[in-house]
Amino acid sequence: MRTSDLESAAEVLRDDPARTRAARRLRIAQHGSLAVDRLVELAARLLGAQAGQISLLDDVQSVAAVAGLPPGAATRETGLADTPCTLAAAGNEVLAISDARADERVGRLPQVTGGQVVAYLGAPLTDGEGHVVGTLCVFDPLSREWSETDAATLQQLAASVVTELEYAALTGEYERQHLRWRLAMDAGGVGTFDWDLRSGELVWDDPLMAMFGYTLDDFDGTITAFNRRLHPDDLPRVSEALRACIDLVGDFEAEYRVVRPDGETRWVQARGRALAGADGSTIRVLGAAYDTTEDRTGDVRVARVLEAMPAGFYSLDHEWRFTHVNAEAERLLGRSREELLGQVIWTAFPATVNSDFEKYYRSAVRSGEPVNFDAHYPAPLDGWYELRAWPSPEGLSVYFIEVTERKQAREHAERSAQRLALLAQVSAELAGTLDAQAATSRLPRLVVPGLAQWGIVTVVDADGRPRDVGWWHAEPSSRALVERYAAVRLDAMPATSPVARALLAGEAVRANADEVVALLADGEARDLLTALAPGAAVCLPLRGRGRTLGVLTLYFGRGDMLSREDLATAQDVADRAGLALDNTRLYTQQQLAEGLQRSLLTEPPEPDHAEIAVRYLPAIEAARVGGDWYDAFLQPSGATMLVIGDVVGHDTEAAAAMGQLRGLLRGIATYSDASPVEVLRGLDASMAVLQTHVLATAALARFEQTDDERRRGITRMRWANAGHLPPLVINPDGSVAELAAWRGDLLLGVDHEVERRESVVTLDRGSTVLLFTDGLVERRDADLDAGLVRLREALAEVSHLPLQQLLDEVLERLVDGRPEDDVALVAVRLHRQDRPRPVEAGPNEVPDVVPPDPA
Repeated sequence: MRTSDLESAAEVLRDDPARTRAARRLRIAQHGSLAVDRLVELAARLLGAQAGQISLLDDVQSVAAVAGLPPGAATRETGLADTPCTLAAAGNEVLAISDARADERVGRLPQVTGGQVVAYLGAPLTDGEGHVVGTLCVFDPLSREWSETDAATLQQLAASVVTELEYAALTGEYERQHLRWRLAMDAGGVGTFDWDLRSGELVWDDPLMAMFGYTLDDFDGTITAFNRRLHPDDLPRVSEALRACIDLVGDFEAEYRVVRPDGETRWVQARGRALAGADGSTIRVLGAAYDTTEDRTGDVRVARVLEAMPAGFYSLDHEWRFTHVNAEAERLLGRSREELLGQVIWTAFPATVNSDFEKYYRSAVRSGEPVNFDAHYPAPLDGWYELRAWPSPEGLSVYFIEVTERKQAREHAERSAQRLALLAQVSAELAGTLDAQAATSRLPRLVVPGLAQWGIVTVVDADGRPRDVGWWHAEPSSRALVERYAAVRLDAMPATSPVARALLAGEAVRANADEVVALLADGEARDLLTALAPGAAVCLPLRGRGRTLGVLTLYFGRGDMLSREDLATAQDVADRAGLALDNTRLYTQQQLAEGLQRSLLTEPPEPDHAEIAVRYLPAIEAARVGGDWYDAFLQPSGATMLVIGDVVGHDTEAAAAMGQLRGLLRGIATYSDASPVEVLRGLDASMAVLQTHVLATAALARFEQTDDERRRGITRMRWANAGHLPPLVINPDGSVAELAAWRGDLLLGVDHEVERRESVVTLDRGSTVLLFTDGLVERRDADLDAGLVRLREALAEVSHLPLQQLLDEVLERLVDGRPEDDVALVAVRLHRQDRPRPVEAGPNEVPDVVPPDPA
């Protein structure tokens, strides 16, 4: 995607009316949801981001919840083409942007240019019908790389956000339904209306549409349609009554005339009630209306109300026989009124006997007080119902609605909250200690009993052997058995066991406990597992970067097993533990490699008429520390030799190989007084004889001067290159010299008989020569040539600085103190003849003037 991608993505979202309706429904329902607010705060905290936001996308982006920003900082509504959330929603997958400023799709957006959003991670919110209704995103004002674990965590949180939004929508619908029942009963009418003052949408049911003479085709769903049918003489009075209802958040009652398209005038009685929003002002008016033109008996009117109600109703006499059943009750109960009328409820629905239904019904009749309760009826209905029952002279009247979907949504939301709380606790445990293995050993205590009946965690030690380091059981009486089983089980398990397969494949392995028992030979481990009697188990790998560092085994009772959501949570827990273990090991390895490397990178000499400066900066990623080196020394003839090199590989082995090559090169150069090309030939030959089995690049530069050259103020630099980047020269006037097009010779360690070449360049006093490793210029998001251009531009800008400050400034500009790879630098500056020797160059001990190389 490019600049026009946001517009294209916005069009994709706008062209889906069903999606837009679904998003608008949740946007209206989510108002003031504390659960949604908590989820966005949890997302920002779990992912270590400065801020987070939940957006719903209908025809605009509206902010449903925000965390980490000052009050009022988030724009409540934004055009779809003006937010990166549109890309995440249209793409149907997690959108990760490490630096939005460099991303052509979103770099022009005000929140990016203003510095509020630099790193962005957004997950689409998908409802139960498959519609993408919005996004959950986190963002930072600094660039950062997002991991696969970050994306998976955000996806899981997004699912919980949708659950809470759906629950809010269902709850709102049920509340409005309740109010419509009461209003319909009070009014004794048949038509209902719902006027949303925020959107202006007016919803009428079919009876009310017919009462006003409208059809679906000519009713536009606005208050104008209502006013259009009112008799002109009644319009001012009815409008004033509605206005008072809205202003006072009170009730509405009016009787008025309706002039229908065929000219007929009908009298209508209407009653309504205002609903307040979070700020106390009216956001909705609900009500009911009925036709009073013809004189009808009270019984007919009541029957009409009951039949039109969007809730089930039935009445029972004193013998508990059905005396009335409305249409909605027929639908909910799955039985016709002809079947039910005259039957005793305890016989028609035998599961009501000795249940909450019987308890509350008899209590209402005995006490004479109404009752409200929720209850579940088993198959064939298999549903949850909310009921209101009150006694009457004739017996008992019951209104009820089915709330199964609401119950399930609430249970799902509570379960999601428990899973998120578990992830937050695990993250806190792992982040709060430098001993990741100790924290990992406590994992079973965290996930039991929330995810399993009992569990054991296994960690692979430094020698590659698995060891059980933690265990827990929900039942205190079984913990001693689990502890002993953990002590003996690995020695008793064959190579085909689920634990071994999870370690080998790096994937979750499910197992039937009886199958595991059968794999164990007769002995203590088999007896202990039989005594613990699990029904099933799942082995979840603790995955690091490209390797498996252990296994979390969860055990379940007979008939129990992880749901798909719980399995994802358990694997997320295992992945977080694996990453923490990997970070600990890489940090230890980094400390060892960096310490070894720094111990070998000594301070440079201080020759006459030249200053030498060096720098070494380890990679921010532990896995990339190890092979870069620099060196600077004097040869027996007095020549100054600079060296830069890089061993292929990044670890303690590479650091050790670097030390070996550096020592060999120093020995060859300081004993033989050889030129750079001869030193490289000797080093390559020594590597072949010693069978070092490593590859390395290196560039050597020797600075030479005859008496005549000294008088003329010039110095020759003789250099050779084994596959390394060439030196850069800063001339006295600040220009950066473009060396002749280079082709580095073959790497060291490939072919020691290869022919190597040497180059010579003449330098004036005041010139600076820089040798460097590729970590200074290489980037994951740019090629090497672009990095070299950036380096040359930086050198031209800082050429006037003292040498030590120049190197610091170059590092700051090119890697900002956080290199992706090791960086080694060595630089020499030839002092001007007309200035005294700088103090930082040290005492004048060894001349740097040598006769020409005889070669």
